[in-house]
Amino acid sequence: MTHHGTTMGVDPGDLTDDDLFRELAHLYQTRLDALRHAADQAYGEHTRRMNQLEAEYLRRRPGREIDPERLREGARAR
Repeated sequence: MTHHGTTMGVDPGDLTDDDLFRELAHLYQTRLDALRHAADQAYGEHTRRMNQLEAEYLRRRPGREIDPERLREGARAR
């Protein structure tokens, strides 16, 4: 994948499931730091990559299990 002539990471569709999960985990670990301390461009790239990887996860798992506690009705029941 390229962006303005530079490589911006492996296309998420080319990642194995294990690699996709590892990449997502790393992004989530660095998210707050990027929000608090990264330059605008770096934060934007972090967001762009996170969106790409999350979209790929959802593409691969359209019927993923939804935790009822994460639904509005589950929250009301608590």
